[in-house]
Amino acid sequence: MHKKDTITIASKSKNPLTVNRLGYGTMRLTGEGIWGEPKNRPEALQILKKCIDSGINFIDTADYYGEDVTNRLIKEALYPYASDLVICTKVGGARKPDKSWVPFNRPENLRSSIDNNLRTLKLEQIQVVHFRVIHGSEVPFKESMDAMFELQKEGKILHVGVSNVSPEELETAMQMGSIATVENMFGHAQRTSVKLMHGGETRGGHEVLHICEKNGIPLVPYFSLFQSLPKKDSRISPIAKKHNASEAQINIAWLLHRSPWILPIPGTSSLKHLEENLKAADIELSDEDMKILE
Repeated sequence: MHKKDTITIASKSKNPLTVNRLGYGTMRLTGEGIWGEPKNRPEALQILKKCIDSGINFIDTADYYGEDVTNRLIKEALYPYASDLVICTKVGGARKPDKSWVPFNRPENLRSSIDNNLRTLKLEQIQVVHFRVIHGSEVPFKESMDAMFELQKEGKILHVGVSNVSPEELETAMQMGSIATVENMFGHAQRTSVKLMHGGETRGGHEVLHICEKNGIPLVPYFSLFQSLPKKDSRISPIAKKHNASEAQINIAWLLHRSPWILPIPGTSSLKHLEENLKAADIELSDEDMKILE
């Protein structure tokens, strides 16, 4: 991985965080349906350690992955944490026993989620926390964001981010306080909002990327390798063959080339796939490649 290729979170703040521009998303480390313990716990721990050894220093998690599975794995594998490691978590959602996703975004909910993350990760302050918008909530967006900024004032959160937001919600959040990062679904095959059966609408990154670039806010794409909706793009295959790479690797390389403000966090539960993802950072796409892919 090109360690010189970095991105700075909250660059205009008193406490900017500079990380290498390929992170890791932990969601896939859980059991089936993003629930329960991983099938191969030793491999899951090995993956997290391999991330650090390979130069990854931005890890994305959430206490509702598992539940609390990924946080506990992170602590077991990586604590005490490297001084340059940035752990980013999400609040605003929860899971029911039937594995459904539900809003958990009242001020008292957000406070309990932050406290739970601090406890399970064994931290005194979380460096980056995204407020995740989950549809079907009766709580106004501004009320939840007010609570996030209050928790930041208390010192429990260093930087506030938002996730799964519309351009209008992002603009609103930016008027209320400093937004460090945005985490929306974005990848070569999915750049616009789509409907997902389990979670309502999932907002795409294309609609907010321009705002992020204009304001120097990193866009952290999730589901960057998600290929089901919309259908797989046939343009990737010849580019993959040209570079002797997999289509997943070209997806990651495209994100890294698409904008310097994109911080990919491809996740996997396979050590082999992690190593392939890391190699994607070394793929140099030409201007012609990018024109074809666009």
